[in-house]
Parts: sequence; structure tokens; C-alpha cells
Amino acid sequence: MKPIDWRELYASNRAVIEQAGGAPLKLPAGVGVSHGSGAWDERAFTVAGQTRRALVHPPAGVEPQTAVPLVCMLHGCTQDAASFAAATRMNEAADRHGFALVYPEQERGDNPGGCWNWFLPEHQSRGAGEPASIAAIVRELMGTASPGTIDTRRVFVAGLSAGGAMAAILAAVYPDLFAAVAIHSGLSYRSAANMRAAFTAMARGGEDPVEHGRAAHAASGRLARAVPSIVVHGSADSTVAPVNADHVLQQSMTINRLAAPDTCDADITRPTTTARGQVGGGRAYARCQWMDRRGALMHERLEVDGLGHAWSGGAPGGSYTDPRGPDATEAIWTFFAHTAADQRTD
Repeated sequence: MKPIDWRELYASNRAVIEQAGGAPLKLPAGVGVSHGSGAWDERAFTVAGQTRRALVHPPAGVEPQTAVPLVCMLHGCTQDAASFAAATRMNEAADRHGFALVYPEQERGDNPGGCWNWFLPEHQSRGAGEPASIAAIVRELMGTASPGTIDTRRVFVAGLSAGGAMAAILAAVYPDLFAAVAIHSGLSYRSAANMRAAFTAMARGGEDPVEHGRAAHAASGRLARAVPSIVVHGSADSTVAPVNADHVLQQSMTINRLAAPDTCDADITRPTTTARGQVGGGRAYARCQWMDRRGALMHERLEVDGLGHAWSGGAPGGSYTDPRGPDATEAIWTFFAHTAADQRTD
């Protein structure tokens, strides 16, 4: 029997997979596939005795010895790593701008809907549960497992919906690992502590985001540092209410004021800059930015008019995407690059 050519099989089915925005073909661990101008590998990572899969995408055209940033991308419910990559078109952005990507994947045995368990206390602390697993994957890539060289000062985390909520947790409990965070249609750290509270938080926001931010700072101890944050949310999101975007920002600003009181003094009611825009005939949006006392960008909010629970500017027909919105992928990378540049000039 002729051996299966996994790369050919994936390529021949890719258009159908991405149009459906659904379950991609599963490739054996370590098999690289063509995707845009680059490639990705499906990797198996063993963390605390559990195997977790992730897709790794090195930027096209970058020499292995060149140190590049790394962005950890966390998918939402019902998605997986491949459908999330296709929906956001983040691989193509990585090839344009020269950064690496890792997409950890939730196991359906851990959550039947493919959601990260952001709403359970056992997954809300450093060194435990899913945050520890994701951090371990990132650290392994920063070491010897990466297909290239990772700039350890420029490691970022971003996520959509449940992935956005998990990204908020990671930024809160691993401030020493992540240089900045992007939360698209997500929720604040510890906005819920059980399934019922999760639906309440999604509908009207969680309780005490500021107090939970203070607790996160206290738990970080000597590892505490200011972590810049960008929040993207739709004004018509009926799955995760827009109030959650304010809660994420309030919490992030609280943590950063405590971690860096000499420089961070952002107030959500007083943005440094505000602007409105519209891309072509698409959705209008409002952008607010907050600088610290040095003039460095620390926080940004991109609120998209009429956007529901979807990745703004994502691929047409993708999983949870709305191509009519401004390009969240470019906005997030621009924010990461800007804040990293500001930090390197300290």
C-alpha cells in the first residue's frame, strides 16, 4: 500500500476545511504542512504527565538564528488550533512581520466544547491546571523545542472568547513570562468560579475585577510587573457582553498601577487618545489608548460598532469571524510591537 502523504492530504482538503470553519484534519505529531507562505508543525507536549497538542508556526523567510517574537494564540469554544489559525489569518501576519506562533489546543476530554476552563478555580492560579500547561508549552518553545530562536523579551499571549479569558489569567499570574496580552471578546481574571457564574459574567460581567486584580498582584510578589493590554470587543456581542471589556481594562490598569506605581497611572475614564474610523464600507470603530507617564503605550481598546461575538476582520466564512470589522490581527500585532519597542527603550 502506498504511504499516506499527509501534506498532500491536508493541502487537497484545506479549502473545504477553512470554508466550513470546522474541524481540521489531524496530522501526526511533528508533521509539517504548508500554510500560506510558511509552514506549521503539530507538536505534542507532555506537561505534568498529560499530553497536550499545539500547532507551531515559524515565520517564513527568517533565518533560524534570528531571534523572533513569539505569540501564543488561544482559541475559543468549539474551535481548535487549526480553525483558529485559519479564522484569524495570524499565520499570514506572522510571515509579514516576522514573529513565531504557537496555538495550544484544548483537549475535548477536559472540556467537551473545546473551551478553556477559565471559570474554574483550579485553572486560575500560577503553577496549576491549564495556565501551567500553556506556560510550560511556551517555555519549552523558548528553550530547545522551537524551530528557530525566540526573543524571550517579546513573548505575548492573545485569545478569543474563552481563549481571551484564559489569556487574561495568564497575564495576571505569569507577568514575568508575557510581555503583553490581547483579549478579544473575553473576560477578566477570576470573573467566575463555576459554570453558573460563568454565564452570569458573560451576560453582565463578573464581580470585583479590581479586587481580583489586586489579589493577582499580591500573589505575583517579586515577579510582579506591568503588562500592557489591548482589548477588542464588539458593541453587539450578545455572548460576552461588552461590559466585560471595561472590566478587563479596569483590572489590567489596577494591576499595572500596583506593579509600577512610578509610571502607570491609567484611568479608564481618561484615555490619552481617542479616535474613530471605518475601513472601506465595513464596520465603524472607536479606538482609545492610554499612555504611561513616560509616554509609552500601555492600554488600548478597540470597540467595533455592530460586531457580534466574532474575530474582527477575520477570514470570510471562518470560525467566529466578521470580515467587515477592522483587522484585529493587525491591530494586536501593532500593539505588541509598539509596547515591546517602548519597553526596550527603558
